[in-house]
Amino acid sequence: MQAGVLKQIQTLRTMTVADLRREWERLYGEPTRSRNRDYLWRRLAWRVQELALGGLSDAAKARVAELAPAEFTRSRVPRGFQPSAVEPAPAKQPPRTVRDPRLPSVGTVLSRQYRGREIRVVTLENGFECDGRQFGSLTEVARGVTGQHWNGRLFFGLTERRRRS
Repeated sequence: MQAGVLKQIQTLRTMTVADLRREWERLYGEPTRSRNRDYLWRRLAWRVQELALGGLSDAAKARVAELAPAEFTRSRVPRGFQPSAVEPAPAKQPPRTVRDPRLPSVGTVLSRQYRGREIRVVTLENGFECDGRQFGSLTEVARGVTGQHWNGRLFFGLTERRRRS
């Protein structure tokens, strides 16, 4: 690496956050929202090297554009970044939810006595029903019945309690 670039990076390392923010605006042409000193000096060190030695190759920019999801919106694209023409990635299918194999199949009725009352729960495709109310998990059902936190599978006898010796 060139001595001038190393000297600039060392200078960045000793700057205050306010100085780094001014340097950011000078090198990137826009203000930064960050006040994290380490983040700022590392990004500025990258920018100094990029300006002195050249940035990413067109092939690397194309690969970044290919790998980056199109719906990622929290990041702002750096000014001047022009990815090469790349075929857009095919639209992703929404992830299929895999039902927990430890739970009973849809339509199963779970029954339990609790303080002299019979608790009956029907297993649905997307949760459970108890006393006409829908719940997202057995734990929610157990909390609704008892008013306390319980492991739902343990409360309804689908698993055994393991005691420590």
